[in-house]
Amino acid sequence: MLAVTFQEPGRVALEERPDPEPIAADDAVVKIDASGVCGSDLHIYHGRVQIEPGFTIGHEYVGTVVAAGDAVTGVKEGDRVLGTFHTACGICFFCRRGIYQKCDEARVFGHGKALGDLQGAQAELLLVPHANLGLRRVPEGLSDEVALFAGDVMGTGYHAIHSRPLAEGESAAILGMGPVGLCAVQAAKAAGASQVVAIDTVEDRLRMAESFGATPVHLTEQDPRAEVKKLTEGRGVDLAVEAVGHPEALDMALRLARKAGTVSVTGVYAERAEVHMGVLWIKALTLTSGHANVIKHLDPVLELLSAGKLDPAPLVTHHMSLDEAPDAYRVYDNREALKIVLTP
Repeated sequence: MLAVTFQEPGRVALEERPDPEPIAADDAVVKIDASGVCGSDLHIYHGRVQIEPGFTIGHEYVGTVVAAGDAVTGVKEGDRVLGTFHTACGICFFCRRGIYQKCDEARVFGHGKALGDLQGAQAELLLVPHANLGLRRVPEGLSDEVALFAGDVMGTGYHAIHSRPLAEGESAAILGMGPVGLCAVQAAKAAGASQVVAIDTVEDRLRMAESFGATPVHLTEQDPRAEVKKLTEGRGVDLAVEAVGHPEALDMALRLARKAGTVSVTGVYAERAEVHMGVLWIKALTLTSGHANVIKHLDPVLELLSAGKLDPAPLVTHHMSLDEAPDAYRVYDNREALKIVLTP
């Protein structure tokens, strides 16, 4: 099979790899129909997340089951499926409590030995361990490009809003209008938020957030703190979502949240970052962070997608073939695309 592999910072390549086969009884093999290029893939591309040269990357996918072990009961050969960005065993201490993203045996697709040594989804075929938890049939009428959002980007945006969760009538500010931030805008509106403030520097992304019902605020041409105060009677928002992965964005999120509010850190961090504990402490803020619990959220997200209450289709700006992956990464890195879907 053909697969997109990491070579060195700033370079990926299309290479031939052996076809995967089920190993454990609950493994499945999926023929990939569509995969996504994600913001966290760029962390690998830049060398910010360490990965072995030659490793297949990618973790968002939709496809068809072509092989399944005897213990796979949730899907069968021939089923059109979508998958989550990581696996979970279903039986460990954390899985029994529904904290699937912290499973003792969790493995992330396409992130090298450090995160489970599980080859990625930007390929023609994908081995999926623990398929009963990580795979779902694609609901009738849902396109590939919409369905692949459920297992990562929309699931992450949904988690950013519902890990608290945001109550109807409350307010939210979301920093960073990349795909996750824009999905968080939709999730906040679907949750019944009275006010959603979208903060970024890219005009096209701010306009898209506005089309989803958010109030756009330009990071540098406006004063986000002043704008948020104006919109919340001086209090600050109930929930501030940091969807950037940068210390300055985190600091701003702490300052935009109201007293006793919540800051949800969904941006990716791979290094130390300074947090102003004085602000966090004096405001009595709750801080949540880490990988999204996409397995827990998968079914409600699919229901909302099927009902049209969440719709990530406008985020897909580029469709490219798998053999165009090196160009796709360059385009994405240059911020010329919002979301790229690759097809074998």
